[in-house]
Amino acid sequence: MERNNYPKVSIIIPVKESNENLQECLEHCLELDYPDYEIIVLPDKMERLSYSQVKVISTGTIGPSEKRDIGIKHARGEILAFLDDDTFSTKDWLKKAMKNFEETNVAAVGGPAVTPESDGLRQRASGLVYSSLLASGGFTYRYIPKEKCLVDDYPSCNFLIRKSIMEKIGGFGSKFWPGEDTKLCLHITKNLGKKIIYDPEVLIYHHRRPLYKKHLRQVASYALHRGYFAKKFPETSYKISYFIPSLFVIGLFFGWSLGFIHPFFFKIYLGVILFYLVCVLLTGFKHRNPKLAFLVSSGILATNLSYGIFFLKGLFSRRLKEE
Repeated sequence: MERNNYPKVSIIIPVKESNENLQECLEHCLELDYPDYEIIVLPDKMERLSYSQVKVISTGTIGPSEKRDIGIKHARGEILAFLDDDTFSTKDWLKKAMKNFEETNVAAVGGPAVTPESDGLRQRASGLVYSSLLASGGFTYRYIPKEKCLVDDYPSCNFLIRKSIMEKIGGFGSKFWPGEDTKLCLHITKNLGKKIIYDPEVLIYHHRRPLYKKHLRQVASYALHRGYFAKKFPETSYKISYFIPSLFVIGLFFGWSLGFIHPFFFKIYLGVILFYLVCVLLTGFKHRNPKLAFLVSSGILATNLSYGIFFLKGLFSRRLKEE
């Protein structure tokens, strides 16, 4: 793709207020190897940033998806690129992404959000939990580079979309958070019949929330909304992979009772639990740092339990607050 053929890109970053992570995010954005782009930051209140190239639009106290919709209205780019304030891009992030838009049926592109080495021990442990098969199943590609593929649901922390498609959909049009991206991707793939490409080279870095409290609070929020979405948006959220942690929780707390039917069932129950714990320990202790190994192992167990419980809560909720 020649220089003159690169479409203008609008990078949109919702944020409550300026912080160290945002500063890092902006510094990397300003170093992008790309000829034509703008940066739009959307804090609650008007703030002066030390970057004259950055457009700041105050939004009031509203959710991230609503902030992004405001950013879309002010964007001049042909492609909209969404980042979170706790992410930062690689230098060739936009150039790698633009290659995928050469195919006219591609509406959007996403890539992995990798845990940076600069994160603290508990943050890196959180990232290792998310990137483990035991915690994320077939969705580990969201956290570490995997093979290029089509996806029907992708997080908005590293998401690029044609502005024409976004305008046709009417923006995010949702106060859900997290989960606003699920509704958007459903419109793209099911209603418009367009493609969303996952490209491992469209890579950014994402600071994690440290184990345990902040990490588990995030997991619980994800699970609560995914459980609710299994009913509300079954086209993309009613998948067996999302139900597995809940089945594990049910089996863990009630499986032992099958022993009253026959002792053999109790042996099966103990065998399954033992196998799971061995897998968890092996996943954690492949890391040489003993403290990191313990954090990852216990983090996987806590993540599975938290996700399983809150997915069920979302599944049986009549309504969720959309913000």
